[in-house]
Amino acid sequence: MSKISPNEKDIGLAEESHSLDHEELVATNWVDKIGLRFNAEIRGIERVPENQRHDNSLLSPFLVFLSPNMAISALATGALGTTAFALDFRTSIIVIVLFSIIGSLPVGLVSSFGMKFGLRQQIISRYCTGNIMARLFSLFNVISCIGWNAINVIPCAQLLSSVGPLPPWAGCLILVICTCIFAVFGYKAVHMYERYSWIPNFIIYMIIIGKFTPTHAFNWEKMESGKTEAGNVLSFIAVIFGFTAGWIPSSADYTVYMPSDTNPLKVGAAMVAGLSLPTIFTGILGAAIGTSVNIEGSRFQKAFNENSVGGLVYEILCGDNHNQGYRFIIVIFALGAISNNLPGSYSLSLSTQCIWSQFARVPRIVWCVVGNLVSLAFSIPAYYKFEAAMSNFLSIIGYNVSIYIGIVIAEHFIYRKGFPGYDVSDFNNRKTIPVGIAGVVGFCFGVCSTVLSMNQTWYQGVIARKLGEYGGDISWELNILFAFIGYNLIRPFELKYFGR
Repeated sequence: MSKISPNEKDIGLAEESHSLDHEELVATNWVDKIGLRFNAEIRGIERVPENQRHDNSLLSPFLVFLSPNMAISALATGALGTTAFALDFRTSIIVIVLFSIIGSLPVGLVSSFGMKFGLRQQIISRYCTGNIMARLFSLFNVISCIGWNAINVIPCAQLLSSVGPLPPWAGCLILVICTCIFAVFGYKAVHMYERYSWIPNFIIYMIIIGKFTPTHAFNWEKMESGKTEAGNVLSFIAVIFGFTAGWIPSSADYTVYMPSDTNPLKVGAAMVAGLSLPTIFTGILGAAIGTSVNIEGSRFQKAFNENSVGGLVYEILCGDNHNQGYRFIIVIFALGAISNNLPGSYSLSLSTQCIWSQFARVPRIVWCVVGNLVSLAFSIPAYYKFEAAMSNFLSIIGYNVSIYIGIVIAEHFIYRKGFPGYDVSDFNNRKTIPVGIAGVVGFCFGVCSTVLSMNQTWYQGVIARKLGEYGGDISWELNILFAFIGYNLIRPFELKYFGR
């Protein structure tokens, strides 16, 4: 199965096609024909021609990640500060605000690549990291999207289980199916859904604040100091950074239909604002309600111990009453998993096509369905260890993304000297993109840094162990530095001897 432009001469190089401005994609297989009948996007990793870029609104980059970060997973991420890492509320606020913004900045930078070139993020990676590492980063992004989708449905399934006798697998199944239905329709459907789906969640957050405040269960807690506290802060920083920066390997996917002459600074700023503002709001609220868990013997502690963050939210909204209206609110809030998983479901299908030319033959729609089914398979066992799973997974995303950042910064600013340094007219010709030796070396440097400084329940690096009783995670900071250094050690020789 393949989908290519009419003037493509070699069907076997479906991945290697590039569209001219006058070309239109046509369906050459039954899956895409069905997709076209329902007005779904059948374009995969082919370049988007300039005359087909009609998305002129800066609301697109602003809202595409705003709605996902208004879902309960963002609330649960903020709650990790006061529950999993035992931080006081003030410290949690500082970490959430600062590193939501810091993690959003590189997302804003790379999002403008899609608008400039009309190419998907993992195709652009070939220019930044080289052919070899670009394909590996594509694989890592597929794994990240599947894993994040699996983790994200868990607190929402917890909410559904709190409302009624719904088994975990059923709640996960409902949320994954709903996400998949929207994701298969592609770019326009993703942007349309994300434009409005934040509204009900925002209203529900206001209700949570109104219901939680009179309980007087919130407490500032004492700000501690020392090595253990510092280690916990560093580990929480890694989680928040991974939560926002984790969109980097996909961010250009959501600007490819914007005209190339759109101001990149405005696009980047819109993306940063749309990503960081909701993360700060929901993260701080999550940290606030998380303080109630530390009240020994309270109904909030009991609800959290039984059903994690989903149970805590249910207790806040419905624990002291039997109003069916609040149960309806819980169901609506649980459906917020769709908005969070929708971008990942869309991007994993595109990243899969970037891994190997044979994968590019398979329609994006098929990969979207397969990816969601795989995430469903992972979500059910992870349901029972949600807190550890979310903390570990967000940190792992940060490891991969931070290496990617170090390499992209080096290539874009030092060797390409900005956007004019790219020639993407023949983007699939392997003779025009970097070989990838420097990218591999930069990645290996980053892996070494990760091994030395990561802090997980299943492994602690040598450096991480020295940062308090429970260790501290400083891998993302060192990964950027190590990957940057490793890449720059080899890239000049790669240019000298290969010329690209």
